[in-house]
Amino acid sequence: MWRRVKRSFGISATHLAVRPHIPWYLRWGLTVPFVLGTLALAWWAYGSGLESAGFHRGEAEKELTTLREQVAKLGAENTQLSSQVAQYERQIQMELASSLETSKQLKNLSDENVRLQEDLAFFQNLTATRGEEGELGVHRLRLERDKMPGEYHLRMLLVQSGQRAKEFVGSYQLVATVLRNGQRATHLFPQDAPENAQFQLGFKYYQRVEQSIRLPQDAQLEEIQVRIFERGASEPKVRQSVSLS
Repeated sequence: MWRRVKRSFGISATHLAVRPHIPWYLRWGLTVPFVLGTLALAWWAYGSGLESAGFHRGEAEKELTTLREQVAKLGAENTQLSSQVAQYERQIQMELASSLETSKQLKNLSDENVRLQEDLAFFQNLTATRGEEGELGVHRLRLERDKMPGEYHLRMLLVQSGQRAKEFVGSYQLVATVLRNGQRATHLFPQDAPENAQFQLGFKYYQRVEQSIRLPQDAQLEEIQVRIFERGASEPKVRQSVSLS
């Protein structure tokens, strides 16, 4: 009995705490303003720290907006300049092509002028020194390499002297002598038939002839002989050879 009383009223007895009762809405009404005030104070301290470090949010956003506008402007200018550069390149290419074409035409006209002057001098000389009536001659015979390997270009001027010469009708044949694999061989042009239209002749006083031929690329051309045949004749009326100029 005594021990039970001692445990209830002695030093080791359970303590009883008496606290005043506070409604929940009063507790939240005190807690929420405190929390909001703490957050506001922390935000103010954060902003003050940034301003102290030289960082201003409003100015930074303004500068960022300005930089974005500059980037967009520079991008538009870059696109415009690229378009102008492409346009100028096309214009330069067109002008260059036109210049090359003009230079080519000028060279052709210059070559044609030189050839006409040579023809004039030749015919003046031919008029001064007339040959026999109806005499046929091969003049200004030239042989040159063409653009492609194995291709050659031949030029000649056929002239029949005399003021009352009859019209010459016939054909011509080219005989190319080549050296191939250490052996000499000949190639005839035309190779199909003597009646080839490209090799037909018909003139009274003169006729200019130009002919291209093709030989094997490994063949070394030594010379070409021109043979002029009158229609119906089996033997050539004129023979003349030429080498590469």
